[in-house]
Amino acid sequence: MHPQQSSPWKSDIVSGFLVFLIALPLCLGIAMASGFPPVAGILTAVIGGIVSSWLGSARLTIKGPAAGLIVIALGAVTELGGGDVQVGYRRALATLVVAAVIQILFAVLRTGALGDFFPSSVVHGMLAAIGVIICSKQVHTMLGVTPTAKEPLPLLAEIPHSVAKLNPEIALIGVVSLIILFGHSALAKKVTLLKRVPAPLLVLLFAVPMGLYFDLDHEHTFTFSRDVFTVGPKYLVNLPGNLLSAITFPDFSAIFSSTSIKYIVMFALVGSIESLLSAKAVDMLDPEKRRSNLDKDLFATGTGNLIAGLLGGLPMISEIVRSSANISYGAKSRLSNFFHGLFLLLFVAFAPMLIHRIPLAALAAMLIFTGVRLASPSEFVKTFRIGAEQLLIFTFTLGVTLATDLLVGVAAGIVLKVVVHLINRAPLAGLFRLDFEEHEADDRVVLRVRNAAIFTNYLKLKKQLARHSEAQHVEVDLTHARLVDHTVMERLHELEGEFSREGRRLHIRGLEQHRSLSPHPLSARKKGAKKTLRPST
Repeated sequence: MHPQQSSPWKSDIVSGFLVFLIALPLCLGIAMASGFPPVAGILTAVIGGIVSSWLGSARLTIKGPAAGLIVIALGAVTELGGGDVQVGYRRALATLVVAAVIQILFAVLRTGALGDFFPSSVVHGMLAAIGVIICSKQVHTMLGVTPTAKEPLPLLAEIPHSVAKLNPEIALIGVVSLIILFGHSALAKKVTLLKRVPAPLLVLLFAVPMGLYFDLDHEHTFTFSRDVFTVGPKYLVNLPGNLLSAITFPDFSAIFSSTSIKYIVMFALVGSIESLLSAKAVDMLDPEKRRSNLDKDLFATGTGNLIAGLLGGLPMISEIVRSSANISYGAKSRLSNFFHGLFLLLFVAFAPMLIHRIPLAALAAMLIFTGVRLASPSEFVKTFRIGAEQLLIFTFTLGVTLATDLLVGVAAGIVLKVVVHLINRAPLAGLFRLDFEEHEADDRVVLRVRNAAIFTNYLKLKKQLARHSEAQHVEVDLTHARLVDHTVMERLHELEGEFSREGRRLHIRGLEQHRSLSPHPLSARKKGAKKTLRPST
């Protein structure tokens, strides 16, 4: 059914407008942190709203640039440019175009299920590392200081120096913006009305007048505590005169270099994983419990990335923060994503000078807030409650990513996860092969799993379950599985909910003789121990 027929479009206009208020500063900030021109973030969100919203099946997701890809984009610009930012930018666009073609190919080959392959602890460890990297870079911008270091760990070590050398006017704008963001987050839980007011809008209502008060539009010096500081337009967002002049075409001259290939793989792989996970998370938030076709949504993302890469934009994904805000503001259909893109286009077309008034320190504060949420201490606590082995994988992925890059960090986390499984007596032969037998009777299907049910063979298990989409009652018997890992426990729990919404039943049994590796209800289960922990409910 057409979205205009299935939902009142007025509520989509309202939610689209409110999401636009959130997206505007975030798109600028993400582009700035990625080494792309600020307008590139707006360009991607416009394409994600006006074009991609009609191609995907994820009705309530907002497509646009995401903080999770900042690290890859900045790395591509830096490494491919060899010191020349403009050259690096155009070559990074070329890697995005090729990665987008790969994403479209993923969708055609129906690989949307790959979102279920990657272990939760590895994905969360990767996201936490991204959060730390964002904070390590943006703290200096928020304080008005240019750091000498380039890599995450040295940048973190340089923060005390930047605090000592901060620019008072810029730091005031940045720090108060950060206080507003965290204050809004805390108060919105108690004051219902505050939830309707986007926090980034409150930041802009403070930061833009402060930028005008400090006359950041004109370069000048001021004295504070006997030290002389310089402020000027370099501390404000720099935009071209119009959107058409911002269009930049990719440079394919270095596309076959090993560096380009590395970033093509990272854009395609990490972008696809993040987008698929976000789309699944948004489906869980949908009041109508509608389910997205992940392959179709990946096609929409890939197509959007192809257009964005050809015109000079950032990579896009289905973005979870803006999407959840979209739902909370009352969105009913994909029209909300369309209107969010349309409002961005109109604003950049007719009011570019208002964007130029936004201080970079305020955008840096928004990115730090996002980074802290990704790497929140609560993520460590939550992971530890699932199991000590999950925390080990989480922190190992985080540490390796900080020391190397995203691709190596994710690969290292997966290898450690496999090693942990082998230590927990998962048979080598069962790592990638699902050992099972199946029985059918009337509308009842029983799937008996032997050896191990772990993340590396879960896709086969899910495929077997999908073959019985008409069965009213499906049982997964894990009595003879030596090990059932957290990823499978989590995925089966999600499937139980999906079956229930379809009026069917998925029953997981045979775990009575397994020991939980923690009291968490979704912790990994290991067979053969004498003592069994009762999972909490």
